[in-house]
Amino acid sequence: MNSRLSTPASRRRFTAVHGGAHVWLAIGTTLLLAACASTPPPTEQLAVSTAALESATKAGAGEAAPSDLLLAREKLDRARAAFADGRNDDALKLAQQAELDAHLAEVRARSSKARAAAAELREGVRVLREEMYRRPR
Repeated sequence: MNSRLSTPASRRRFTAVHGGAHVWLAIGTTLLLAACASTPPPTEQLAVSTAALESATKAGAGEAAPSDLLLAREKLDRARAAFADGRNDDALKLAQQAELDAHLAEVRARSSKARAAAAELREGVRVLREEMYRRPR
């Protein structure tokens, strides 16, 4: 036996210093494998993106924000294709982008409707004022 490790205290010190290296190696390997693990299939995100696209369509984005709606549809189609090819990272990113584009299209559609309603109200107020001033007192 090595003379440096002949006493129990020396063996404990050696084990404490060098035995911990195995633990760190195991932890490092586990973290590396976890980092390299592939992204799970983004089925939930695809469903959320599809629902966002449907909501935007129902809100009138086809007329008020057609380019945003088209972009959302294209990205969702590309996300589905990436998902079918097993490229889950790309599918997830594209599906998230499609969801955001669909929300943008919906917001623009609702904004357009709100502006039209406001313009209609302003016109109604203008007509009422004209009527009010036209009446003899």
